[in-house]
Amino acid sequence: MAHRTVKASAYGHLVERLNRFPQGAPPSATLYEILKILISEKEAGLIALLPIRPFRAAEAARRWRLSEVESRNILDELASRAILVDVEQNGEPVYVLPPPMAGFFEFSLMRLRGDVDQKVLAELFYQYLNVEEDFIKSLFIDGQTQLGRVFVNESVVGDGAADQALHILDYERASEVISSASHIGVGLCYCRHKMEHLGKNCSAPLDICMTFNSSAESLTRSGHARAIDAAECLDLLDQAYEHNLVQFGENVQKRVNFICNCCGCCCEAMIAARKYGILQPVHTSNFLPLVTPESCTGCAKCVQVCPVEAIGLVSANDPHQPKHHIAKVDDDVCLGCGVCVRVCAPRSLSLVPREKRVFTPVDNVHRVVVMAIERGKLQHLIFDNQMLFSHRALAALLGAVLKLSPVKRALASEQMKSRYLVKLLQWHGRR
Repeated sequence: MAHRTVKASAYGHLVERLNRFPQGAPPSATLYEILKILISEKEAGLIALLPIRPFRAAEAARRWRLSEVESRNILDELASRAILVDVEQNGEPVYVLPPPMAGFFEFSLMRLRGDVDQKVLAELFYQYLNVEEDFIKSLFIDGQTQLGRVFVNESVVGDGAADQALHILDYERASEVISSASHIGVGLCYCRHKMEHLGKNCSAPLDICMTFNSSAESLTRSGHARAIDAAECLDLLDQAYEHNLVQFGENVQKRVNFICNCCGCCCEAMIAARKYGILQPVHTSNFLPLVTPESCTGCAKCVQVCPVEAIGLVSANDPHQPKHHIAKVDDDVCLGCGVCVRVCAPRSLSLVPREKRVFTPVDNVHRVVVMAIERGKLQHLIFDNQMLFSHRALAALLGAVLKLSPVKRALASEQMKSRYLVKLLQWHGRR
């Protein structure tokens, strides 16, 4: 009976709404406690009615059966608490409900605030993400295309690695994301802030979580992140390199919205990569560290800094030095971040390209479509509360579908059972 009561509540409807998006949130008593801290029951009921796609106040007013003024006041209040992200387009705000991650879960701990009990919230997040694990598994293991990817450590691809540097594309460089961003914000690292409340945090920098472009514009305006320029952000990137942190960012080539600077002990992405590495929960860089056995001293510094335990020491099989060990990389687990290369004093480690390049979606629409197809949720992107997208949004979405591989397009058509989509995909395949 209690489960039915929860399901019938406004929070239950909100959870159903969250799970129509590719990045959902598995129902749990802990999740409901988190939502109750962040959102009132009345707000939950209203948010549950919002579209998946970006929308204006007029659309919310129609769905809520309120005036546009009343609706905008509610939307602006939610945006001020970073439950919604609002971006100005043609002089009018456009709103979107972000997924829990990367989204309003992180935003709730990206700054110090007194309107919620952040210690209690951190304890609930730890229970939901680190103990129960259903959310982390659904976020990082379901499907082949994941939320985030690793950026290569640029400090190890300069002198001495010039040939490899030529193969590093702009979208693989965190520095390029920073330099080309329209807006930049920095906030507290959600993961280390959460662990700090539990007494489990490390000493890595806390004020180093980077947001960019439309997300940064919204978060800095609402005070959830601090606006900074590219020069200061590049300094923070250097600081992250100095602390051997891994750059984990949005899995797109264009207009990346976030880059986290992750430690292996606190950060959810690194913990997931360590626990489920063979299942590739995080998209790696396009590089792998190569060991030069002749110069490796077996000092184990690379072993100590690897955030996912992808490096170990093995016997050098040297009959003259039977106790001598050298580093060995597990290519199936390695992220290709390059942190190990940075700490290798004898330069026995260097980065080399992977045999096959890692797939990176072009933009957010492309990534969301691929994730939706793989997770069986494409229909929710095309049909939103039994309503078709606007022609413009539908064209963008179908355009992304048409860029997919034949296998993924077949999955898309099977899910949709739509004659129109099938004919469109078949026509495109004959071109």
